[in-house]
Amino acid sequence: MSLSCAFCRAPLEHTFVDLGATPLANRYLTKAMLAQPEPKYPLHARLCAKCLLVQVEPAVSAEDLFGDYAYFSSYSTSWLEHARKFSQEAIQRFRLGPASRVVEIASNDGYLLKNFVAAGIPCLGVEPARNIAEAAIKSGVPTEAVFFGRDTAKKMLAKDGPANLMVANNVLAHVPDINDFVGGFATLLARDGVISIEAPHILKLIEQTQFDTIYHEHYSYFSLYTLEKIFAAHGLRIFDVAELPTHGGSLRVWVCHDSSHAPTPAVEKIRQKEAAAGLHGLAGYSGFDAKVKNVCREFTSFLNLQKQLGKQVAAYGAAAKGNTLLNVCGVNATQISYVCDLSPAKQGHYLPGSHIPIFSPDKIRETKPDFLVILPWNIAPEVTRQMKEITSWGGQFVTAIPSLQMKEAA
Repeated sequence: MSLSCAFCRAPLEHTFVDLGATPLANRYLTKAMLAQPEPKYPLHARLCAKCLLVQVEPAVSAEDLFGDYAYFSSYSTSWLEHARKFSQEAIQRFRLGPASRVVEIASNDGYLLKNFVAAGIPCLGVEPARNIAEAAIKSGVPTEAVFFGRDTAKKMLAKDGPANLMVANNVLAHVPDINDFVGGFATLLARDGVISIEAPHILKLIEQTQFDTIYHEHYSYFSLYTLEKIFAAHGLRIFDVAELPTHGGSLRVWVCHDSSHAPTPAVEKIRQKEAAAGLHGLAGYSGFDAKVKNVCREFTSFLNLQKQLGKQVAAYGAAAKGNTLLNVCGVNATQISYVCDLSPAKQGHYLPGSHIPIFSPDKIRETKPDFLVILPWNIAPEVTRQMKEITSWGGQFVTAIPSLQMKEAA
């Protein structure tokens, strides 16, 4: 069966990386589920030769993936601070006030919009996961539990009018129908309004072998080159861009209707950086598979050596990216005895595929592991600060991406 690009519909004939078959990265298991067959789905990232969008074929429906979700943004203190600073800067830059309207897509538990609520600016969160939307509403953030697209945008426009600021952080990759999604922004955005979208930058993914950010919920992986094509197809234009350290290296693009907001020099700067890396052609995407194999070989050799030496290895952060790493590398509970996570929604469950049990961080203090693998390496400084006491018994922090590294406590 031939596949076509999710954006431009050109045939998909090039492989970026094939990670084999893995379970869904956010499908955490109960003890009873361990005895049942666990579905696995192909995790094959392909590259469109026409628009250069890297993409994974949908394995299950978006409703099945996101109708009930285990990730709550408010459990990361660094992410809360990132959201606070963004909100403050956006209010000042675009002179937002009580007469403005802010809409965030994939607003999670209200972690960002609460800053606009506190400033007296009308806002609405759009969050398809009902369990998370309910948490946002309880915290005082108006939220609708729906999927966003053209139809949803039309209903919101008719009900409350256009949005002056629209925000979408780390959701663009989660959208199976990217044309319907971006078309919704074009529909709801005020004529002089702006959109802020943050997404991991594929340039950093390639440079730092961040293959663990590839999983079934992430349908697409973006360069600025491809993002400009996608927005242009819907009458929208990127007028500013910033490189962010979040999630291992992200882009924040500011988007407007084509007739408003003059472009900044930052856009051309990132264009040139991507061109220098070969991302305007197929060559820049080659050779990734070999880099993945090297990471897995190094990581599993480390784990097997510690097992032979009788050392205990635990992990911190039951993150989706960690599940890709563990499953692609073939790691299980005989090599990493447990993982700890601050989220009560994950505690008492098991990681998909590897079946490693999830506990609260108190478990680390009880068992005093020799090594603590930080699975969400993008927040390693935050984790090393929180868990710095492991150094009191000689414990060491470890990350596997982009290569095996011992981390000092922050």
